[in-house]
Amino acid sequence: MAGPILEVRAITKKYGKNIVFQDISTTVNEGETVVVIGPSGTGKSTLLRCINLLTRVDRGQIYLDGREITAPGTDEDEVRQHIGMVFQNFLLFNHLTALDNVQIGLRRVKGMPPETAYQKAMAELERVGLADRAGHYPGQLSGGQQQRVAIARALAMDPRIMLFDEPTSALDPELIGEVLEVMRKLALEGMTMLVVTHEMGFAREVADRIIFMEGGRIVEEGPPEIMFGAPQNARTREFLWKITELYGKHEGQGRGNPG
Repeated sequence: MAGPILEVRAITKKYGKNIVFQDISTTVNEGETVVVIGPSGTGKSTLLRCINLLTRVDRGQIYLDGREITAPGTDEDEVRQHIGMVFQNFLLFNHLTALDNVQIGLRRVKGMPPETAYQKAMAELERVGLADRAGHYPGQLSGGQQQRVAIARALAMDPRIMLFDEPTSALDPELIGEVLEVMRKLALEGMTMLVVTHEMGFAREVADRIIFMEGGRIVEEGPPEIMFGAPQNARTREFLWKITELYGKHEGQGRGNPG
């Protein structure tokens, strides 16, 4: 596997006296899919927001392709062009079609000519299986289709890494599979991904490495066969048992019938 695209070095984030996480360190190598799991409120989503510079860390450094992006004076907007971010709730522009949602960043941020932006946007919609919905508005799409448009929008910028913040949590169970299928395809294509999710089947099948976070720290990390087969930490074992019981049934339906 190639070297690291993302390096997180001893970062800490707190709000007042509340420490969200402390001294978190990890790397994501090129072409690697890393899945972050853990109970709610343990800092997983905040970690992604810090990596994308939507939230500033209080201490520590983050490097993208060897460049410190947490350094003073960093052009945050320029950095975000290289980091794709997919949120829980899609965040599409409701007054724009799927096509325009995807190509708006290409035209306004990258300055692409209209025809080039159109071709790129259509290619990304095709990539997520929605070329035939290019002219539809978000209100005319299912939740799963809206999330796939959001993925296409992020992919259109040709990011070095994709961040997914619980991308299926706002979806009905029957729509989860279609989003996970797109993410599986991206992993097979070699896209570098850092994913926060409760979808244990996806984590087991697709992840190169799984990170278990709790209480603002990394408790354990390792390949899926170790994390699911023989986790070393008792709290990891307890969490995985509970989360599999809670999510296993509807996840199995979504994974078995991707729409």
